[in-house]
Amino acid sequence: MSTLPHPASESGRANRKIRSFVRRAGRITLAQERALDELWPRFGAATNTLAPFFAHPAPKTVEIGFGNGENLLALAVTEPSRDFLGIEVHRAGVGHLLLRAAEAGLDNMRVVCDDAVDVLEFGVPPGALDRLLILFPDPWHKARHHKRRLIQPSFAKLAASRLRIGGVLHLATDWQPYAEHMRSVLDAEPILRNLADADIGYVPRPDWRALTRFERRGHRLGHGVWDLAYERNAEACPNTVDDELYGQRPEHDAK
Repeated sequence: MSTLPHPASESGRANRKIRSFVRRAGRITLAQERALDELWPRFGAATNTLAPFFAHPAPKTVEIGFGNGENLLALAVTEPSRDFLGIEVHRAGVGHLLLRAAEAGLDNMRVVCDDAVDVLEFGVPPGALDRLLILFPDPWHKARHHKRRLIQPSFAKLAASRLRIGGVLHLATDWQPYAEHMRSVLDAEPILRNLADADIGYVPRPDWRALTRFERRGHRLGHGVWDLAYERNAEACPNTVDDELYGQRPEHDAK
């Protein structure tokens, strides 16, 4: 039996009526199950036990819905001076990432298996994040399911509040209607500023965002991909976006 805590028991919070995911049992390999048993104490955390992670002074990146963890793992390996927190509700993906993280000998990554909204609200301090990544969230294609989409006005406000001044929310989707929905929601959040050119609305895929198997398959099928990046603003506050990650912009030089 895996030692991975059940999200409801670890948080003790009442379930919301609408969530952005459906928790399915899915197929999990013996190796992934073993990783959940043996590696969770090393890499895992509960929502209400994240204080030591955020007490560490390194810059913080959170990825919501990391899937198999390909992007998160690549970032943690190539940016050892930064700390990374992955949030995923599906056990197979968590187990896969734990195995790879152990193989890589990482000590700058933690994983939470819980609802991302709860993690941001109850586990992440305001102004704590340098980057918040949401890559290929479920677009919930059918109109009657749009209420399940993660990117809603209330979530935009919560996510923005967890970024430091100059911190960046980065998103990607291969579903154009969802890209347009995300733009309309995030453009309306007053403390976020779209980093794309106004006549384009989207940013190029940054070099640090790993091409996952999911995205490579989409490319083979001719699917488009839309990346969005938003900076947390503050009135009369200088820009502090990491120019190594998003490129130097003349109107907002690095300080």
